[in-house]
Amino acid sequence: MSTQLSPSAAYAVHARRRAAIGRALIKAGGGVALLPTAPELPRNRDSDFPYRHDSYFYYLTGFGEPGAWLVIEASGKTVKSTLFCRPKDLEREIWDGIRLGPEAAPAELGVDAAFSLDALDDKMPGLLANQNAVWFPFATHKGLETQVDGWLNKVRARVRLGAECPQSQHDLCKLLDEMRLVKDSHEMSILRRAGSISAAAHVRAMQTSAAMLRAHVKGGLREYHLEAELLHEFRRQGSEFPAYTSIVAAGANACVLHYRAGNAELKPGQLCLIDAGCELEGYASDITRTFPADGQFSPAQRILYDIVQASQEAAIAVTRPGQHFTDPHDAATRVLVEGMLDTGLLQKAKHGSVDDVLASGAYRQFYMHRTGHWMGMDVHDCGDYTEPGSQPHEEKDALGQKVMRKPSRILKPGMVLTVEPGLYVRPAKGVPKKFWDIGIRIEDDALVTAQGCELMTRGVPVKAGEIEALMRG
Repeated sequence: MSTQLSPSAAYAVHARRRAAIGRALIKAGGGVALLPTAPELPRNRDSDFPYRHDSYFYYLTGFGEPGAWLVIEASGKTVKSTLFCRPKDLEREIWDGIRLGPEAAPAELGVDAAFSLDALDDKMPGLLANQNAVWFPFATHKGLETQVDGWLNKVRARVRLGAECPQSQHDLCKLLDEMRLVKDSHEMSILRRAGSISAAAHVRAMQTSAAMLRAHVKGGLREYHLEAELLHEFRRQGSEFPAYTSIVAAGANACVLHYRAGNAELKPGQLCLIDAGCELEGYASDITRTFPADGQFSPAQRILYDIVQASQEAAIAVTRPGQHFTDPHDAATRVLVEGMLDTGLLQKAKHGSVDDVLASGAYRQFYMHRTGHWMGMDVHDCGDYTEPGSQPHEEKDALGQKVMRKPSRILKPGMVLTVEPGLYVRPAKGVPKKFWDIGIRIEDDALVTAQGCELMTRGVPVKAGEIEALMRG
């Protein structure tokens, strides 16, 4: 199932986004916005890393070639967009592929004007002259501030000729982050498809694990074998890249949060944690599942798994409009703490009640990360986690110290966040040995809707019994 828009529809989507940024600039007093795409990065002597555009740039243009800039001028009621891109070059195109070129860009992309990248330094001072302000992304492109300063110095050199230099500089990310935080219908359809592809890849990995261990494959089943299954399914269904480096962690490796798939062998009786998702048409997915390598949870594994699964359900229940971003984390953490006390991971005589543990932060021995993050074009997507315009208030941190904090972001339809509680039990004094080296995380991608939330990644089972049934099949 393709989610790609027709050329005319894509033209309209990106034109609307550029117009919205233009309106925001006008509301702020007018100015000009500058936005480069990502550079190509060398991998070694004669090879580059696979190219991936800048998310902000692609959001406004839909243009995936390297070496491009977008300029948006906004004053009065007028918004004008100009693209700088690589010129046509038949010799380079033989080696690197066809370029759009500035002549075709206005008709293909809907920009008002386009020029060769070679003209950037000559034309940019003229585009900056007589503007109230200049907007560009801060701290995202190395050397960009210096480049902008160079152009502004050329404008200042023309003051005697009547040119005026922008008097202020602003972070363009602030405007774009608010736009990108709430997804439109086209973005939602891509995210759903990305979630479906990623879920199918997890199903494939689970089934491969069970089949290979049952067959006693010579050489054993290793983490990189399952990573290969994930990548194969991503690509087979049309994804361009993994959204991030896949985590495939056997046994105790699952207690390393950012573990990368290595060569550890999966053995019967172990759990395997896979955190992996594809990128589709510039949008990410992010799924984590934990399953028994041979298809059958042990009693100790099942106890902890059911606690994590219950904590995720508690978090999902409060992922809805009007709730704060931190509410799913608080709901999940409370269930996890109850489980820690019930199983003896934490001793009630030492740590007290659930509220005592939450206040002291003792649970962080086994649960040390947040329950979610924004997701979209980037797997850890942009957007403030506190409510815009709100005032800081005093509260106590985990150590009982008074701190000033702004209220957490209020969830609204169209926002997308992950829900990913976990438990990670390393060997330690006082911790029941039957739980040692068990790491469990369950993660889904939630689209906030008017009624609650839509889980876009449930094409792969979550409940322990359903996982076992899948792996038996």
